[in-house]
Amino acid sequence: MEIKIGVQNTPRELIIDVDEDSDQIQQLLTDALPDGVFSVTDAKGRRLIIPAASIAYLDVSTTITGTVGFRS
Repeated sequence: MEIKIGVQNTPRELIIDVDEDSDQIQQLLTDALPDGVFSVTDAKGRRLIIPAASIAYLDVSTTITGTVGFRS
Protein backbone atom coordinates (compact mmCIF):
# COMPACT_ATOMS: atom_id res chain seq x y z
CA MET A 1 0.00 0.00 0.00
CA GLU A 2 1.20 3.50 -0.73
CA ILE A 3 0.97 6.38 1.74
CA LYS A 4 1.68 10.04 1.11
CA ILE A 5 2.73 12.17 4.06
CA GLY A 6 2.42 15.93 3.93
CA VAL A 7 4.83 17.68 6.27
CA GLN A 8 4.21 21.26 7.42
CA ASN A 9 6.42 23.93 5.83
CA THR A 10 7.74 21.44 3.25
CA PRO A 11 6.77 21.84 -0.42
CA ARG A 12 6.96 18.13 -1.28
CA GLU A 13 5.16 15.18 0.20
CA LEU A 14 6.83 11.95 1.29
CA ILE A 15 5.67 8.85 -0.58
CA ILE A 16 6.32 5.43 0.92
CA ASP A 17 5.22 1.88 0.05
CA VAL A 18 4.29 -0.09 3.20
CA ASP A 19 3.07 -3.58 4.02
CA GLU A 20 0.64 -2.45 6.76
CA ASP A 21 -3.05 -1.87 6.07
CA SER A 22 -4.78 1.50 6.41
CA ASP A 23 -6.11 0.76 9.90
CA GLN A 24 -2.62 -0.04 11.18
CA ILE A 25 -1.22 3.18 9.64
CA GLN A 26 -4.02 5.22 11.22
CA GLN A 27 -3.35 3.62 14.61
CA LEU A 28 0.39 4.38 14.33
CA LEU A 29 -0.39 8.04 13.66
CA THR A 30 -2.98 8.22 16.44
CA ASP A 31 -0.53 6.70 18.91
CA ALA A 32 2.13 9.25 17.89
CA LEU A 33 -0.07 12.31 18.44
CA PRO A 34 0.21 14.85 20.04
CA ASP A 35 3.86 14.86 21.17
CA GLY A 36 5.45 11.69 19.80
CA VAL A 37 7.00 10.59 16.53
CA PHE A 38 5.31 8.81 13.63
CA SER A 39 7.46 5.85 12.64
CA VAL A 40 6.70 3.52 9.74
CA THR A 41 8.81 0.94 7.89
CA ASP A 42 8.54 0.63 4.11
CA ALA A 43 8.30 -2.58 2.09
CA LYS A 44 12.11 -2.70 1.72
CA GLY A 45 12.77 -2.39 5.45
CA ARG A 46 13.71 1.32 5.58
CA ARG A 47 12.30 3.24 8.53
CA LEU A 48 10.78 6.72 8.22
CA ILE A 49 10.52 8.76 11.42
CA ILE A 50 8.67 12.11 11.49
CA PRO A 51 7.73 14.32 14.45
CA ALA A 52 3.95 13.78 14.67
CA ALA A 53 3.29 17.48 15.31
CA SER A 54 4.83 18.30 11.89
CA ILE A 55 2.46 16.09 9.89
CA ALA A 56 -0.05 18.11 7.87
CA TYR A 57 -1.90 15.15 6.30
CA LEU A 58 -1.67 11.44 5.60
CA ASP A 59 -3.05 10.06 2.30
CA VAL A 60 -3.49 6.26 2.30
CA SER A 61 -3.92 4.58 -1.09
CA THR A 62 -4.41 0.92 -1.90
CA THR A 63 -2.78 1.21 -5.32
CA ILE A 64 0.88 1.60 -6.18
CA THR A 65 1.56 3.93 -9.08
CA GLY A 66 4.70 4.67 -11.01
CA THR A 67 6.54 1.39 -10.48
CA VAL A 68 8.77 0.21 -13.29
CA GLY A 69 10.50 -3.13 -13.55
CA PHE A 70 10.42 -6.08 -11.24
CA ARG A 71 9.28 -5.87 -7.64
CA SER A 72 10.89 -8.06 -5.03
